[in-house]
Amino acid sequence: MQVRKDSGDSEASPGAVIVWFRKDLRIADNPALRHAADSGRPVVCLYILDETPGVRPMGAASLWWLDKSLKSLAQDLEKLGNRLVFRRDVAAEALAALIEETGATSVVWNRLYDKASVDRDKDIKARLKDAGVDGQSFNAGLLNEPWTVQNGSGQPYKVFTPYWRAARTHLDNVTVARTPNSLRALDKSVRSDGLAAWGLHPTQPDWSKGFDIWTPGEASANKRLQAFLAGPVASYGENRDIPSKPATSALSPHLHFGEIGPRQVWLAARGAADAGDIPMAQADKFLSELGWREFNHSILFHWPTLPDCNFKPEFDSFPWTKDQPAFEAWTRGETGYPIVDAGMRELWATGFMHNRVRMIVASFLIKHLMIDWREGEAWFWDTLVDADLANNVGNWQWTAGSGADAAPYFRIFNPISQGEKFDPRGDYVRRWVPELKAVPDDVIHKPWERPLHLSPAARRIYAKPIVDHAKARERALEAYHSL
Repeated sequence: MQVRKDSGDSEASPGAVIVWFRKDLRIADNPALRHAADSGRPVVCLYILDETPGVRPMGAASLWWLDKSLKSLAQDLEKLGNRLVFRRDVAAEALAALIEETGATSVVWNRLYDKASVDRDKDIKARLKDAGVDGQSFNAGLLNEPWTVQNGSGQPYKVFTPYWRAARTHLDNVTVARTPNSLRALDKSVRSDGLAAWGLHPTQPDWSKGFDIWTPGEASANKRLQAFLAGPVASYGENRDIPSKPATSALSPHLHFGEIGPRQVWLAARGAADAGDIPMAQADKFLSELGWREFNHSILFHWPTLPDCNFKPEFDSFPWTKDQPAFEAWTRGETGYPIVDAGMRELWATGFMHNRVRMIVASFLIKHLMIDWREGEAWFWDTLVDADLANNVGNWQWTAGSGADAAPYFRIFNPISQGEKFDPRGDYVRRWVPELKAVPDDVIHKPWERPLHLSPAARRIYAKPIVDHAKARERALEAYHSL
């Protein structure tokens, strides 16, 4: 990082502070932003569309969300008397150029925990130090950072339940960073890319028509949390697995982009429970899902090869198959199993999939089709608006049985009985697989048993599924036993 300092610069006259936004696209509970505001110095707010080698680029659905979230953040910063600067470059180069342009003497950011980001940030902090620029980082993304929760031997936990039990002991005095009332702006203009020029919104074709169920941004994240706590959380434990019901918080994309922080969610849910506004047991169940997010981030930090390698090395010899036609049928939602197909079509249409259905479709790809979990993870990475690396990889490896605290190998979801249990009347299936609307409830999850109810279009897919469940289960068990 080469930064030229003017001869008139001195430590007695500190320059501007650059706030480098990443996965923290919010004003409230943003420690880096709060630090910059408290300094009393001019603040330059920056977002970099990072091209650092090794940092995994966002998938298409995430870029769609990023486009709207950045617009929302820019508007919020304008209300504070500042603006958001956009740069597209290798992060170190973008920062060096902006320091040169503004005379900034400090750069602050909130930490990320995957290896590529950690390596990049360490390198940048060292370069800043060599250039005489202060670099500081903060925690805005986790309740507990990965190195703060350890077992009795000083090692990271590999199993969720003891991890979360220990993690909760650190959460008695959770606080949030105060929201700035204003941000002092630099007294000169700063070059910025045009956000539209980045082309984050899809065109030719625009496949995001169904994404209008989402409103990215900090205000929407807070509204969604409040709406959840005002209603669905009261029966969260009973209804969270029913995909036809709006029983979950749907906060995952907002958390992923940092439009709301986990400390805000924790305090809001615990506060409502302590006040008697919601049942404590339901609040705890909901917050344990926040704990699972924390656990996945801890595992990824301590085992940084997880996106590419099995957590359990014995799975390196698993006999995966290469079946491109089957994989493509899975991605299109044309496997012949209605609950699987409904989930994959919901994903394509909205950039989201209900959590219970995610487990079903992942199990189907891995254990029915014997396709490597990494292929499914890559598809989810490109199509999910909440494609968080730690959660995506952790959950796929959990389903495969190769991950930390993973599902046992013999747990092979039956797509028929899963559908019958969690979508008994077929409401979810009929919404996303409309060609099955005429199929009676008792066979909606096995329509091949009543082929007369199938239209010609439906018969092509549902007269005969791409794989027989019983035979696929037997094949999967044989493969797992071989390990």
